[in-house]
Amino acid sequence: MGIQKGRVKFNVGGKIFETTATTLAIAGRNSLFGALFDDNWDLQFDNTTEHFIDRNPDCFAVLLDLLRTGELYIPSYIPENLLYREALFYGLLDHVRSAKWGPFDGNRLRLDQSVTGRAPGDGTAIRAGPGGGCCVAHGSMVHVYDWMLEEHPPINLDYQRVNDACWIDSDNIVISACERLGRGDGGMGLFNASTGELRYKFHVTHENEVKSYTAGALSFSSDYKLFSSCKGRSNEYGIGVWDQVTGKQIDFFYEPPGWSLGDADKLQWLHGSNCLLVATLFPRKDNCYISLVDFREKSMVWSWSDIGAPIIDERRVRDAIAMEETSSLCVVNEYEDLGFMDWRSVGQSVRWSSRSRWMKEKMPDEPCYPKLALHEGQLFSSMNDSISVFCGPDWVLTSRLRRSYGGSICDFSIGGDRLFALHSEKNVFDIWETAPPPII
Repeated sequence: MGIQKGRVKFNVGGKIFETTATTLAIAGRNSLFGALFDDNWDLQFDNTTEHFIDRNPDCFAVLLDLLRTGELYIPSYIPENLLYREALFYGLLDHVRSAKWGPFDGNRLRLDQSVTGRAPGDGTAIRAGPGGGCCVAHGSMVHVYDWMLEEHPPINLDYQRVNDACWIDSDNIVISACERLGRGDGGMGLFNASTGELRYKFHVTHENEVKSYTAGALSFSSDYKLFSSCKGRSNEYGIGVWDQVTGKQIDFFYEPPGWSLGDADKLQWLHGSNCLLVATLFPRKDNCYISLVDFREKSMVWSWSDIGAPIIDERRVRDAIAMEETSSLCVVNEYEDLGFMDWRSVGQSVRWSSRSRWMKEKMPDEPCYPKLALHEGQLFSSMNDSISVFCGPDWVLTSRLRRSYGGSICDFSIGGDRLFALHSEKNVFDIWETAPPPII
């Protein structure tokens, strides 16, 4: 690119700054400074022009230094939220975020801060957003936080209990909820993450008639499809599929006899296999059902259930997650053992790996159910008041995230280069980040 290297002069709030075109180009095409360049990355004005910007000069100095050095230093006299607001104006938020914490690594995470819940009692679920924020579900309320951990107007579902939530992007959240008997509400809606405004609802239709239904677990694919387990009062039990952009229903997979797709606790889209993992877990059901559904063929390509398992191998499955690179499935049971299955084999039993030797502390009287997550080749599993990190082909325990305040972890989620852990007893959630690389 043909960047001119001459000096550029700015007057920001009455204070003069000089820099180079090369430094400004680091801000990127989508920044305010990117508008100063033409398609060939040449400045569109001569270097004698002074450009006035009516903004905070102290924050401009910090952001200009960030472009020059790649390092973020915020003086004590500048409130962080003020700097973030100015970074948003200049289109430099991504630069600030990448300088504030490093790329996600479960073995290098450190506790950044904790946030007390806004609602009394226990939270039920936490979901990390792609931009570094999160949302916390509590009863019929969903509290939304941006990456600066400032709370936005909450999403109120008017006494409909929230079942699940997922971020479509940094601006939009889909929430599933129970249908109240006789009311015809419930189902799913797409909400603006910043304002809490309902943008549109996702309907289930059968024979050209809109049906009432309860939406459960959610997942989405890279080609803008949204999946949800559905439980209705007619015959619409199974997995519904909608277009994320238009909200139109485009498919429905009715559950086969003997299975419980409409009561699924977890959905996971497998990008490489073009299949959907559907898991109905204990204690919602006495028996666990896990399957891989191929929507192209309208068929289950693999399934497993603990029905008929030997007494010595009977272990209630609490969570499950698919690992595409190894064509395998990881489950965790009520004893907090990890189990592994190869979905290329039909009817294979679970290969359990006990974790009891890693637990030296006393079990709480009412522990939260363990949860699983997979992120960039690392496996995470919550375990009472801590989260264990497993790495390598044999999933060796490599680190543990824990702090003493808040009680057991009822849910955790990874996204936007952050890990969010929601504690049950104090309704508080922790934010874990990877420390930025050392400055050489």
